[in-house]
Amino acid sequence: MIYFIGAGPGDEDLITVKGRRIIEAADLVVFTGSLVSKTHLKYCKPDCVKISSAPLTLEEVMDKLIEFHDQNLTVVRLHTGDPSIYGAIGEQIKILDERKIDFEVVPGVSSFTAACSSLKKEFTLPGISQTVIVTRLAGRTPVPEKEDLELLARHQCSMAIFLSVKDMKTVVKKLTAGYGSDQIPIAVVYKATWPDEKIIKGTLADIAEKVAAHKIEKFAQILVGEFIDTDFDRSLLYHPEFTHDFRKGNQ
Repeated sequence: MIYFIGAGPGDEDLITVKGRRIIEAADLVVFTGSLVSKTHLKYCKPDCVKISSAPLTLEEVMDKLIEFHDQNLTVVRLHTGDPSIYGAIGEQIKILDERKIDFEVVPGVSSFTAACSSLKKEFTLPGISQTVIVTRLAGRTPVPEKEDLELLARHQCSMAIFLSVKDMKTVVKKLTAGYGSDQIPIAVVYKATWPDEKIIKGTLADIAEKVAAHKIEKFAQILVGEFIDTDFDRSLLYHPEFTHDFRKGNQ
């Protein structure tokens, strides 16, 4: 079996129990060397083959996965965060489907939820926002015009922006135009849950200058929205006057 496993954002304990157990039994682990914490590899058995995918092409990665699979061995493709978000697993899955090779995807903790946890905040506050937009700026990988950051920001909801901190000035320009204000709270979380994590808070008016001062150009999540710094309504779920299937309210 071939397993695509989300390693989580950095902290080695933020991997699922299932993911850890599969790694412990794996004969081959091909890991995203530029992003995945190598501490995960200490759980591999002594004879496990461990290969970084950083210098490899898609074809080279898939050849190695299939080579071990064809020997009836346990194969792990270890991705950072959750592999379903900017994990580039779609193209790998397509090749396996074409060859009728079975596989399984094991989810992981995404860096955008880890970053929010580091802030000790909640994306979905009652009366503020019940929607989270996960997106990125266009780079080498294009973004559809209908998903332009300015257009998405017009929804005025919570946002998590991947792979974009290197161009904070453009991020700020588009967000300011979309939100209609430069006073929207924003945070940049560098290497969420890693030992060298950094959190930089501000508003759209000053965040680019703060990020530049810290010389952060990669490995960072950009979180933006009123959820970062605002008052909000109490949730109905635990309100004493609210009735639901498991409790009768006092009114």
